[in-house]
Amino acid sequence: KINTLAGPIIPVMNDDGTITVDMGSPILDGPSVPTTLEPNADDNSVVEQTLECNGKTWKVSAVSMGNPHAIIFVDDLDADIDFDVDGPALESHPAFPAKTNVEFVQVLSPTHLKMKVWERGAGPTLACGTGTCALVVAAIRAGRIPRPANKGDSVLVDLPGGPLSIEWREENNKVYMSGPGTFSFKGEAVLK
Repeated sequence: KINTLAGPIIPVMNDDGTITVDMGSPILDGPSVPTTLEPNADDNSVVEQTLECNGKTWKVSAVSMGNPHAIIFVDDLDADIDFDVDGPALESHPAFPAKTNVEFVQVLSPTHLKMKVWERGAGPTLACGTGTCALVVAAIRAGRIPRPANKGDSVLVDLPGGPLSIEWREENNKVYMSGPGTFSFKGEAVLK
């Protein structure tokens, strides 16, 4: 069991060497994300709502996985955004009073997405587990991809740091994230 700011998680080692984590249920209620964007979908949620920022018009979906995410779908991650300018502008937009993580997403197929993340307070990072979960939820809710029909079916998401597989189970509304685990370091710490 690992305690995180988004709550406790319990990683499970899979036979194939990957690790699966129950990331909990997504928070879809716009004001709870939080965002001031006008809810426009079921559950008082924000799905591809128009937002003017940085001289551009964006279609933004808002999802929280314990932290806020603004998800934006683009046709081409390399051509359609100015990542180092658009990322921080959207992160600190007044529509997100607690600031937000920003995920730019390209749909490669109904079961394969590619993303870049601008993390709240950190800037560009190689990966964001909660963001990857949020963007799969957003893609399904926006009709960009179908919800996998069978338990165990997942969506592959390519991140700069490597791929993650995400499953949003209809039976319990929880999101499960699976990916590789590697040994990073060993050490000791004195806790007081």
